[in-house]
Amino acid sequence: MNIKTDSRKIKAGDTFVALRGYGKDGHEYILDAIRKGASKVVVEEGLYDVETLVVKDTKEYLIKYLHDNYYEQIKDIELIGVTGTNGKTTTCFLIYEALNKLNIKCAYIGTVGFYLDKKVRDLNNTTPDILEIYELLLECKAKGYMHVVMEVSSHALAMKRTEGLLYDLAIFTNLTKEHQDYHKTMENYALAKQKLFYKLKENGKTIINNDDLYKDYFLKENSLTYGFSSSDYQITEYKTDGDITSFLVKHNNQINEFKMKLIGKHNIYNMLSVIIYLKIINIDIDKIKQIIASLDPPIGRMDKINYKDNMIIVDYAHTPDATENIISAVKSLNYNNIYTIIGCGGERDKEKRPLMGKIATDLSDYVILTSDNPRMEDPKQIIDDMIQNLDNKNYEIVINRKNAINKGIQKLVKNDILLILGKGHEKYQVIGKEKIDFDDKKIVLDIIRR
Repeated sequence: MNIKTDSRKIKAGDTFVALRGYGKDGHEYILDAIRKGASKVVVEEGLYDVETLVVKDTKEYLIKYLHDNYYEQIKDIELIGVTGTNGKTTTCFLIYEALNKLNIKCAYIGTVGFYLDKKVRDLNNTTPDILEIYELLLECKAKGYMHVVMEVSSHALAMKRTEGLLYDLAIFTNLTKEHQDYHKTMENYALAKQKLFYKLKENGKTIINNDDLYKDYFLKENSLTYGFSSSDYQITEYKTDGDITSFLVKHNNQINEFKMKLIGKHNIYNMLSVIIYLKIINIDIDKIKQIIASLDPPIGRMDKINYKDNMIIVDYAHTPDATENIISAVKSLNYNNIYTIIGCGGERDKEKRPLMGKIATDLSDYVILTSDNPRMEDPKQIIDDMIQNLDNKNYEIVINRKNAINKGIQKLVKNDILLILGKGHEKYQVIGKEKIDFDDKKIVLDIIRR
């Protein structure tokens, strides 16, 4: 594909499209693109020494160009889109795993990267920009992957990163407090995610969490619902025994028992979407049970490390709801003490910070508040926001994240659990404008080896 939106990727003869984005303006990189060999530029203003096409909106131009020139090649891919505050990555990855175990070649696009039969590469965003999505889908098609499951974020929908694509299936997981710095209100947040459900193919289907307060934004006439409340697929009972969760699901007056290696009520919700999708594509119920029992969570989601007689879990939980879900899940496992290491990212929704501090200290025996990705904010100020008006005293502050992890590990005695939350699969920490190598799991393994 000889059209680019990133000047760093330009090769001789390419066309450069200057996009105005959130915090960036591609027009600032036009001369760089020309120096690298761009023979044509698409802009909203200005004239240059190469062929110049001036358009009203470069993003709209790009969307139309890609659709006109490439959509015919990818339209027969079965495209599954998953949106929601929490559970997108796990739900998508479980569908990806399940289909491949059934010898249905499925690709995954999302937070933990781009996967074919294994990880191909990291991605810069949960949902890449529209040009990169087309490139990925064309790669999938060329390699025979005719099913693609992708996370579709509210930012992507608001910024038209998926414009022009049509989905065979759209899944709504839940909507909880997040991204208020961008969307301003929960209604705006819901309306952004709702856009996915108007991007369906003619016979497209939807799967909806019927227990969620915002479900009415997403329900359609042909929606299949799941939840503990009355739903098409109703969870009637569940229990956790060690690392195995068993749950009963009622559908069409029949009850089936499923077992999975994931723990927590929130992961039953995630798994229900997988079960329903496998039913949609006519997989036999006994085969579904077998597949569900074999699935593993994605990297950085409930990532367990045994340490002496204790358990350490690294998880991406970085919202109030996700934090509550994971701590509640491990409370049912009969550990002696729950220690939690947690922070909040800088330059992101500040309203969630005191909620995160309260949830962590309410549900844990002891909490170590630390730096997450502070970006250009002072990490101490972020933590001060987390403990604002906090009555609980069962916490300490250790700003250096490596020191916090070390301190948490030293607290473990016997049958204790340490939760290290917020970064999960990430292999970096953003401090100022720098990305510094930092991997929670690697840090843990280095400490316990010593």
